[in-house]
Amino acid sequence: MVGVPHKINSIITRLLEGKVALVTGAASGIGEQTVRLFAENGAFVVVADVQDDLGHQVVASIGSEKVSYQHCDVRNEQEVVQTINFAIEKYGKLDVLFSNAAIMGPMTSILDLDMEEFDNTMATNVRGVAITIKHAARMMVAKKTRGSIICTTSVAANLGGAGPHAYTTSKHALVGLVRAACSELGAHGIRVNSISPFGVATPLSCNAYNVEPSEVEANGCALANLKGIVLKARHIADAALFLASDESAYISGHNLVVDGGFSVVSNSFSSF
Repeated sequence: MVGVPHKINSIITRLLEGKVALVTGAASGIGEQTVRLFAENGAFVVVADVQDDLGHQVVASIGSEKVSYQHCDVRNEQEVVQTINFAIEKYGKLDVLFSNAAIMGPMTSILDLDMEEFDNTMATNVRGVAITIKHAARMMVAKKTRGSIICTTSVAANLGGAGPHAYTTSKHALVGLVRAACSELGAHGIRVNSISPFGVATPLSCNAYNVEPSEVEANGCALANLKGIVLKARHIADAALFLASDESAYISGHNLVVDGGFSVVSNSFSSF
């Protein structure tokens, strides 16, 4: 009888049983952890990224019966359409979009801002998300799917100075995009939300600042309002799972801030 509670619990916690999800920026960091958690909870997942080798490694480590890889640069509308069509052809529907792909952008003073790099950051972090929402929502509406669309923003969406200028601008814009999409798609039963993480030691943040994960985590712990816990990519994946599942059935237009209260109590911060 020892194994019975675990068995019951494993059944109860499969929150996405039979659902189909598309995750962009899924080959590493928050996206990878979310793919793993979605698959653990019964979803079929399309792993979309431009990091082909890493993407295939994620699929191999989980199993191709649950996840599939598709190369997708979210700046390219045709590639987004192809990726969503791939999901439909393979799995028959699309229930969840986790639009997570992003870049950090130029790490410079506003006085020295490279506008081409700024435009590329906005093209990836805002335009790319708008494209994925556009085509995922079209498919959901066409198939009368009461879907869930989730975007990754940042603590930088709630503060100035918590990230590079282009990145911060893009994440503020995403909150507006989520609210605008929510206002239209609610009529079709489609929920649109976002997640704003505090500093997480992902390849994106580590590479941008040329630091080790331990340094990002140490800095985050030093600045954190909520002590005694180290924020991990898995915590953000947990938030995505909640918003993807029927546990959040009446939540839409919400920016779920996963920062331990940092953005509402702190007046001093440094970039992650």
